Amino acid sequence: MTKGMVADIQRASVHDGPGIRTTVFLKGCPLHCAWCHNPECIEFGPQTMYYPEKCIGCGLCHQGCFSGAKVVCGKEMSVEDVLRQVLLDRDYYGEEGGVTISGGEPFAQKAFLNDLIDACKAEEIHCAVETSMIVYDEEILKKLDLVMADLKIWDNDLHRKYTGVENTKIKEHIERLNQLGIPMIVRTPVIPEIDQQIDQISSFLSGLKNVKQYELLPYHPLGEAKREALRLAAESFTIPSAEYMREMEKYVFIR
Repeated sequence: MTKGMVADIQRASVHDGPGIRTTVFLKGCPLHCAWCHNPECIEFGPQTMYYPEKCIGCGLCHQGCFSGAKVVCGKEMSVEDVLRQVLLDRDYYGEEGGVTISGGEPFAQKAFLNDLIDACKAEEIHCAVETSMIVYDEEILKKLDLVMADLKIWDNDLHRKYTGVENTKIKEHIERLNQLGIPMIVRTPVIPEIDQQIDQISSFLSGLKNVKQYELLPYHPLGEAKREALRLAAESFTIPSAEYMREMEKYVFIR
């Protein structure tokens, strides 16, 4: 029975792929993006998140936090455990919806990811993965109905500075996935402080036949509060203005 470390399961999601979806967030990621909005998914093991503003000073921490000031993120679950949650939403998927496996980086838990996809496909559920494309596993990728990937920064040195890894392999993996013909949506989180060269990213992606859509996601500060709750150093970025997004959105395309 394959088990994995799951951060959260979000039901009735409409932001993680087409239709209504169940999003399974796995823990563990080799990237350390400075703006990450899911910093609780970077480490592989369970973590305690502390929100002092919710603490009522009851002194009963050892019995479990009743006010929500301390939240444990990370639970070991079997494929059967997760599938049971996924099937609760099956009647709402329709023709477009399904399950999206996210993170973190789902491919950081390859055995669990593989078996979870197999279990969902056996139930004829549409399967998508949200990935950084830092890992390329053709056997797993071929099983997917949709790949949703980030290409965050075009310049290799800047990518390494802000994410901790180079993007050379990421670009290569995206090109290799194009050869498999698996539908792909690529997204870039828009960070005004960084010269991401979104025009270069768009030009690269527009030459790949399997990229059905290129999306720009405006930075939001949700991750900052989570970093504080995890006692991690937080770097602040600016929410892009509507004018800035309009300027960048000329590079967006949908096929």
